[in-house]
Amino acid sequence: MPPIPRIAELLPEITAWRRDFHQHPELLFDVHRTAARVAELCRSFGCDEVTEGIGRTGVVAVIRGRSDTQGRVIGLRADMDALPITEQTGVAYASLSPGKMHACGHDGHTAMLLGAAKYLAETRAFDGTVVCVFQPAEEGGGGGREMVRDGLITRWQIDEVYGMHNMPGIAIGHFAIRPGAIMAAADQFEIVVTGKGGHAAKPHDCIDTTVVAAQIIVSLQTIASRNIDPFKQVVVSVCTVETDSTAHNVIPQVVTMKGTVRSMDAKVQELVEERLARIVEGTALALGATAELTYRRGYPVTMNAPANTGYAADVAQTVSGNVDPDTAPLMGAEDFSFLLNERPGAYIFLGNGDTAMVHNPAYNFDDAAIPFGASWFAAMAEARLPL
Repeated sequence: MPPIPRIAELLPEITAWRRDFHQHPELLFDVHRTAARVAELCRSFGCDEVTEGIGRTGVVAVIRGRSDTQGRVIGLRADMDALPITEQTGVAYASLSPGKMHACGHDGHTAMLLGAAKYLAETRAFDGTVVCVFQPAEEGGGGGREMVRDGLITRWQIDEVYGMHNMPGIAIGHFAIRPGAIMAAADQFEIVVTGKGGHAAKPHDCIDTTVVAAQIIVSLQTIASRNIDPFKQVVVSVCTVETDSTAHNVIPQVVTMKGTVRSMDAKVQELVEERLARIVEGTALALGATAELTYRRGYPVTMNAPANTGYAADVAQTVSGNVDPDTAPLMGAEDFSFLLNERPGAYIFLGNGDTAMVHNPAYNFDDAAIPFGASWFAAMAEARLPL
């Protein structure tokens, strides 16, 4: 099945926007150029209301349907920020900012929602209100949380929210979705182990923090294998280990470890935090050291509401005819979860073809996906706000 014909006609224009964003990547909340261009374009489309500075640098564009009343309100969200990665694609429109690149396709997401906004502002073939949400700082900054705190949901009275992410490994024009948890919660922790440093030749005069740290690392893996229901997903990863010594013959006084916890269930998330604290404290105590744990909750589980998942899948079927309605969940995290915690909605994956994986310096968004993604955004509005 083809995308919306008018959006297919807009492909060269949308592609040009996307490649401009790609050449000028910006990080976290520092998306001033991108946000200004988004706002400029939305105003040129004739959007009824364009508001900048929501969640620090987010943009909200409102498009009203044919009725004089506000009616139901559907939110459509795209993220705008890039990553601190040096690009290795070799494309003619590669990043002009050293050490920054759109390695996750947010340039494509933004351009597709802009294409949908232009089409919806032209046609207004719906009865209600569409709120296009252009969000900063998805890549670890919690821009979705900040936009919600700044009144995104309440100020614009959004009833349902929908988001999309491209996915390498899924064919162009194909979609994938699932009800319930589709992406994981992501928490961070830091463990500081303090012992008694000394000469490597006299370990009996020391409290060896490297041994304590090693025991903690191994013991943390028992959380997934022995504390969590095998049918529940959780990953506990210690990703960095640093000591206060670089000498080959010194037992360090302090070892610092950092890592992440990823889970698909709020109760599992709570249990992991509790067990991690007990293991860290107990292991250090048993070996004569002390350990301090700092645990930070990050993005919540991205939870698709069952009914809204069905609506999103039906629209994807109409747009492309290729939808996996029960795709496997991913252990990556997504701050669209903050919006889904406020209102029912759904998050869907759009195929990016056989490309490098996201967050890879060779990754590039495939412009052939644009008509499908932009059509899905637009068709979601029309399907949920029928005339």
